[in-house]
Amino acid sequence: MSNTDENQDGQVDEQLSDVVGADEQEAAKVKSSPKVDKLFRAMEKMGASDLHFKAGTAARVRVRGGLKSMSTGAMSDEKIRELIFAIMNETQQRKFHENGAMDFAHQAVGGSRFRVNVFLQRGLMSMAARRISSEILDYSQLHLPPILERLAEHHQGLVLVSGITGSGKSTTIASMIEQINKTRPCHIVTLEDPIEFQYEDKKAFINQREVGIDVHNFHDALKYLMRQDPDVVLIGEMRDEETFGAALHAAESGHLVFGTVHANGTAGTITRVLELFPENARSLIRSSLVFNLQGIVCQKLLKTIRPEVPRIPCVEVCVINATVRKLIADGRDADILSVVKGSYGEGMVDFNESLRMLVEEEYINQEIAYAASPNAEELKMKLKGINIAGSGIIG
Repeated sequence: MSNTDENQDGQVDEQLSDVVGADEQEAAKVKSSPKVDKLFRAMEKMGASDLHFKAGTAARVRVRGGLKSMSTGAMSDEKIRELIFAIMNETQQRKFHENGAMDFAHQAVGGSRFRVNVFLQRGLMSMAARRISSEILDYSQLHLPPILERLAEHHQGLVLVSGITGSGKSTTIASMIEQINKTRPCHIVTLEDPIEFQYEDKKAFINQREVGIDVHNFHDALKYLMRQDPDVVLIGEMRDEETFGAALHAAESGHLVFGTVHANGTAGTITRVLELFPENARSLIRSSLVFNLQGIVCQKLLKTIRPEVPRIPCVEVCVINATVRKLIADGRDADILSVVKGSYGEGMVDFNESLRMLVEEEYINQEIAYAASPNAEELKMKLKGINIAGSGIIG
């Protein structure tokens, strides 16, 4: 190990002098934990959401949406490999060497759980780790609209949560799954890569399957899913035709299915789903969405102007009512937003209405709102009190 690497450990130990609790047994566990856990606990103390390693630079953390350097000094590729391989098993290390990247979850001793991605860049090792809250927060704590509670009350169908990476999709779905866990005697099965939030059985009975550990791949997990007698299914990410086809089959069979999609907006979510399938199959998939889709929740995470709330979701929520089903059947996906805008009284909300409320409640300023808006001119009129509603789109 180089002198630089030895200095890094000393600097991190100094930063963490007050992390260890008074309990001696717990303190011993923390002291003997993997070295990388010191950095994970340090980022928690800083209120950071993510930790990044890159060879040749200092470790960086994401705080309130922005990246800041830690006082680790430049980290060598050798040092990063030492830190990360200490928390990876042999199978994970082999897959990393084979594929050049690997996802896994890690529980830091004396700290939080993390979703970790290690990858190669320019032949050197890098890491991005997202902190996962140990507590599953409810809708009000997450500043999400109460209509999500109604979506989670369904017993059959498909609920999609969409947004870019890091927009809080998994956190939102965790709240919905936890609502069911607290209120319904049913069997919940999750298929995740990796497992993020960990649930404790309450009224529900929950089995969480991690791809690569509990099952070889998504294909095998989906193959056996219906034999496991689930009532509610969570598919962590619907990334291909097979995964989404299995989700639709489960919904058609009378199950409630949750899944995430990388898309922006309600219409974009439907487009993204259809693009997973060959063109000659899309009319059949559209028909299945008409009968089985229950709701679409789209979200973005925004930096706030309140120090006690680092980031807050801006959301678009579409409940699939008779009007929306007709639009989907007719291929008029772009018109769905007009229904959302005309249905605020039913609990639906579009991004601009969500942004307007966040500005009025002083969570964000107008500059942040305009930057996040899909239609800044419309938002400006909303903030001036000029209401724009959808109407008369069904002919």
